[in-house]
Amino acid sequence: MGSARRVAIIGGGAWGLALATAAAAACGEGEVVLFSRRDHASDTPRGVRVVHDLAEAARHARLIVLAVPTAACRTVARALGDHIDGSHYVVHGVRGLEGEDLATVSEIVRDETPSHRTGALGGPALAQDLAAGRPSVLVTGSRFPEVNEAVVGAFGSPTLRVYPTRDLLGLEWASALVGCLTLAVGYAQALKMSPGLVAALISRAIGEASRIAAAAGGEEKTLLGLAGYGDLLASIAQAERPEILVGAALAKGLPRAEAVKASGLRVEAVELIPRVSHWAEARGVRAPIFRALASGVVEGRKADAILLELMTLPVELDA
Repeated sequence: MGSARRVAIIGGGAWGLALATAAAAACGEGEVVLFSRRDHASDTPRGVRVVHDLAEAARHARLIVLAVPTAACRTVARALGDHIDGSHYVVHGVRGLEGEDLATVSEIVRDETPSHRTGALGGPALAQDLAAGRPSVLVTGSRFPEVNEAVVGAFGSPTLRVYPTRDLLGLEWASALVGCLTLAVGYAQALKMSPGLVAALISRAIGEASRIAAAAGGEEKTLLGLAGYGDLLASIAQAERPEILVGAALAKGLPRAEAVKASGLRVEAVELIPRVSHWAEARGVRAPIFRALASGVVEGRKADAILLELMTLPVELDA
């Protein structure tokens, strides 16, 4: 497979292009391939080679990064499984969980491919920041130190700091849950909630997310670091973050479909919020913020009703 710094990105959307750009900046020209079904004649990142054959992508690199929507992950992983073996590291940068049981993408990869050395990317980095080369931070998670080392080597650069964690499950749940809670921040900001109330919402939301992640088998402390608190705090100033745009649009009364369309990108959180709420309720995990968000996103309740519910949560239980 040649150089240990080589990386193959699977997925030609905005996030895949951004990750390919970041990897090319760290690894150098010729070390990064981007598998995509699209024609990228006008937007191929510098130093990145676009391929349209999964087998070619798998031959190029040991480190493979999935950057596709959650709904496509199983199909893509199954197809990828025909071209890789146990020597490959498969990492993903997906903010979603699959189905009603909320399977993580690393679980999907282990189900559908021969690779068991899996990992994930998370943290507060935005696609537009990575694409523009602006200073950013990512978190890489894997139970295998060699996977984290490969990711740090492939993406770490003077403008991108990559922090490793062994809590893969906690990172995957943190990324998914924070994506949902970022929508709540956009919702709150659009309603002109004071900075103090937004801070209270964030603090209580992270506490709730940490309970959910712990119930799933992750470590609560992961939610208190860059992958959780850091990611959600960054959303306050990330006005162009898709979840922020969707939350703001919902607060203004737009129907869900129109709110998602206004963001310009697929937002995993919209479909995930009600499933997380149901999952938590079925396991006896207190999740009043997710319940309030689910009623707003799915049932389309008015913004003032959602705000009232968020503001009247039992403080003694959720502060």
